[in-house]
Amino acid sequence: MESGKKISWKNWLSYHSLVHQLPFFLFLTGLAVVYIYNGHYAENAIRNINKTAKEVKELQYEYKIVKSEMMFRSKQSELINAVGPLGLKELTGAPTVLNIEATIQKGKE
Repeated sequence: MESGKKISWKNWLSYHSLVHQLPFFLFLTGLAVVYIYNGHYAENAIRNINKTAKEVKELQYEYKIVKSEMMFRSKQSELINAVGPLGLKELTGAPTVLNIEATIQKGKE
């Protein structure tokens, strides 16, 4: 500060001075609103990320359970037990090969 000029509080808080500084105060208010909004937005985003991560983890567990059940039920011994009440039995002999061309030729004769 220069020794000849001294800023008095009365001049700084005068109507003319406050009107002159109003755009700066509005700018600071706008920054504060944006800062608060950003904080709330970040918290909501983190909540959504955590919620989605939890859902993904639960779905991974469900996938592993279903996969293990499917693997267990697709074993040969389990398939025999499952289709037994339907009257289906395990094949004991060699499978029969069907020759489609020979069947078609027999039908033409």
